[in-house]
Amino acid sequence: MSQGPVLLAFAIVFEVIGTTCMKFSEGFTRLWPSLGIAVFYAASFACLTLALRHLEISVAYAVWAGLGIVLITLIGVALFHEPMTWWRTGCIALVLIGVVGLNLSHA
Repeated sequence: MSQGPVLLAFAIVFEVIGTTCMKFSEGFTRLWPSLGIAVFYAASFACLTLALRHLEISVAYAVWAGLGIVLITLIGVALFHEPMTWWRTGCIALVLIGVVGLNLSHA
């Protein structure tokens, strides 16, 4: 397996953790989650940048952003008790369709 997809997966995971830290930081009033934002976003951008050595930027960025959106939405529902409506479910499906479509477009 190429390094690109592995690095992209790490970039997505780090971005999702960093975004979750944003919520836990309570507007930068809590130290450790606030530091986590910087650490995990730096790791995410580093991995994304390295992944771009092996992947097309249009596809890599769409996958990074799209899967990040989907995962953060699911975390919002699971951890922060945000509602999962039919509208949100449909929008998540559209994001996933877009990500898959972009992946298929470069094959």
